[in-house]
Amino acid sequence: MKTTGCSGLAYVIEFADQVEDEDVVFESKGVKIIIDQKSLVFLDGTEIDFSKEGLNEGFQFNNPNAKDACGCGESFKV
Repeated sequence: MKTTGCSGLAYVIEFADQVEDEDVVFESKGVKIIIDQKSLVFLDGTEIDFSKEGLNEGFQFNNPNAKDACGCGESFKV
């Protein structure tokens, strides 16, 4: 996660070269998700899915902690 946008927080997906000792690792269907400790409190209970609709495709986040999101969908706040 990073601080950005009009609502404050944004999801960031990157390839990890290494796992730090304080990182939390989740695995589902052969895919490992690595989350740093400080972001975990904002993401607890979040479901991630990949969807493709027509020419649009990408990750969808269903975060039960999000209280609001900006109009463009780039950021959220808890």
